[in-house]
Amino acid sequence: MTRILFWVALVFLVVAAVRAKLRANIRRQQQEQFQAQARQQAARPPAVTAEPMLCCAHCGVYYPASENVPAGGRDYCSAAHTPAH
Repeated sequence: MTRILFWVALVFLVVAAVRAKLRANIRRQQQEQFQAQARQQAARPPAVTAEPMLCCAHCGVYYPASENVPAGGRDYCSAAHTPAH
């Protein structure tokens, strides 16, 4: 009877050790995967913010604010559309 209990206990301990090792490997893989994703996100260039758009007082075209030609308190898309021309 003691031999049977010994073998049952031994099998139980081996199964428990194998399960613990498998769980540790799964956790390690998940952690590595999470860290790889975090590195990829950190390596991405920051998103470019959109530039405000303005509407030309002459033709109604929308253009970036950096290309604005102000004249007489109004916004124009080019010097050709200003009232002086």
